[in-house]
Amino acid sequence: MYFYTLLLAVCVIVAIFLTPLRHKVWVATGAVALSAIGAITLAIMAFANGPVTLAEFHSPLFGNETIVVDKLTSLFLVIISVASITTTIYSKGYVGGYFNRFSPAHISLHYSSLVVLVVSMMMVVMSSGGFSFLFWWELMTIASFLLILFEADRQDVRRAAINYLVMMHIGFIFLVIGFVLLYNVTGSANFSAIVDYFKMEAPLPLFVILFIGFGMKAGLFPMHVWLPEAHPAAPSHVSAIMSGVMIKTGVYGIMRLMQSIDQNTELLFDIGLIVLLSGIITGLWGVILAAMQNDIKRLLAYSSIENIGVILIGLGIAAVGHAAGSDLIGMCGLCGALLHTVNHSLFKTMLFLSAGNIYSRLHTTTMNQMGGLAKYMPVTAILMLMATMAICALPPFNGFVSELLIYIGMFNGVSDGHEVLYSVAGIIALSLIGGIAVLAFTKLYGVVFLGSPRSHHVAESSEVDNIRIGAMAIPAMFILFIGLFPQFAIRPITMVAEAISGADKAIAINHFAPTLEALSGVCWVLISIVLLLFALKHRLQSQRTIAQGPTWGCGFTAPNIRMQYTGESFSEGLENIGKPLIKDKVDGRAVDKGEIFPSPHNYQVEHKDKMDSLFSLWWMKVMHRINEWVMRLRTGRVNNYITFALVFFIVVLILTIVGIL
Repeated sequence: MYFYTLLLAVCVIVAIFLTPLRHKVWVATGAVALSAIGAITLAIMAFANGPVTLAEFHSPLFGNETIVVDKLTSLFLVIISVASITTTIYSKGYVGGYFNRFSPAHISLHYSSLVVLVVSMMMVVMSSGGFSFLFWWELMTIASFLLILFEADRQDVRRAAINYLVMMHIGFIFLVIGFVLLYNVTGSANFSAIVDYFKMEAPLPLFVILFIGFGMKAGLFPMHVWLPEAHPAAPSHVSAIMSGVMIKTGVYGIMRLMQSIDQNTELLFDIGLIVLLSGIITGLWGVILAAMQNDIKRLLAYSSIENIGVILIGLGIAAVGHAAGSDLIGMCGLCGALLHTVNHSLFKTMLFLSAGNIYSRLHTTTMNQMGGLAKYMPVTAILMLMATMAICALPPFNGFVSELLIYIGMFNGVSDGHEVLYSVAGIIALSLIGGIAVLAFTKLYGVVFLGSPRSHHVAESSEVDNIRIGAMAIPAMFILFIGLFPQFAIRPITMVAEAISGADKAIAINHFAPTLEALSGVCWVLISIVLLLFALKHRLQSQRTIAQGPTWGCGFTAPNIRMQYTGESFSEGLENIGKPLIKDKVDGRAVDKGEIFPSPHNYQVEHKDKMDSLFSLWWMKVMHRINEWVMRLRTGRVNNYITFALVFFIVVLILTIVGIL
């Protein structure tokens, strides 16, 4: 299995390197499209006929393993396929701007890594566990590391890539430890063996070890610090596939863990509390830090952390509900978490691709250098408005549906008296997350697309090519479909939830159906009213002469572009609350309160996560110290180098004599 898969990957990579520069993208797109067609075909077969086993083999470390597609795998294969096709097509216009800057080999390496990333993500969710899972997990990490390094001539990119690589391998070590423990106790390292392990040994240590390993990839607090660094450094289409899809492989691992413990209600309750608490902290931390950011891609990165928190809140409520004996609460939370996993992959892909459109025209992602872009990039503005409304869970878009399902589960918990305290905590947390998310994305959209241009680059910008717009239309269609027809979108989700929890899907369908059908009707009524008002407005204005004039300036006689909200001023109130969470990196000096007639100032502030120092910067400082110590040995004298070699041999001899070596 490994041999044929790797051989096929090598053939694709060779084809990419041999293809002329401007056609490399089509080879990569063809490979990704074929992989997606195969994956979606397997997903349909698994939904229709049950699990599909592709291969059975004996791994070199962990015994018998399989490559199998079940309903949970199918859902993730569809997510990976849609996002992969979208981002690969989009990359044609984005990467084309770098043809004069990088060599053909550099572009070939980028597209090769993109194809390997897609294939490795698919194989991760199809692997039953053990060696095959770890192999493809590591290949996924290496491929994404190379993709982040696309602009490796920039120091911040190199730093972010190394930070990402180190953090991912810390998580990988936890996964290896977890699978080794599983194999030593049960004789198998497959996910299915976790059920037996929990019956034979104390379950919480293994769960925590694997939860940390998967949580590192998912961006779970406090292991999230790589995300806000890696996404701004990577090309926008890479950020889209990493944030929209790759971090979901961590969510996939957590779901597999929870699937293994569904029958043990006491354990399920304890683990449900762990997941719920982690989701609340992760969601609140992510959304508060997102609202403070003045860089588009950093804001979107922290927003991904927030949405991982929302997914975990749904999973936590599901576990607590099932443990309390309420399949209805469990199915509500689980269906909401699964659907939000799908939804986030769609609107976050659109958001990062929109950021890529902006960066390709302005060559910056700093919001305070923008403004008024809707006039110059109208299609991008419309698509990003759709995505921002979806991520803020506003109807008639998909984000509203998934969060509604989680709310229904928690409100049922309150009304039925099942673990009321935890349901209330989830309701409060999700409400706060949703409110701050609206603040964050109102800031993002308002500062970037509305108002007046803050630089001449905005006035000189124009809309991107049709290929990029067409690629963005793919997730846009799914966003609208789920938002407008939720009663149909929920059916495959309930099938996956049934496979994970064992509860009857009819419980969810019978409970959801009236609500979702009513929601669909309300959305169509809302759209009809908006279209009717627009048509009425157009008809009334067609009979009048429309005069244009300046916007009222609140009494100022000479308004200018500086008299509008910046990203920093927009979220100033929240920053006063969130001060303990951040450390500021300031460039320049702010206007002092005593300056009645202030001189020109240059003031830029970057809000850094305090967790970065605790979980990321320490190892960089250690490596810097080690490097300084090693550099002292580089004396340039041959005599010293010979002495070092002799000392090494003497140490080896002594250790051998005493029996250590």
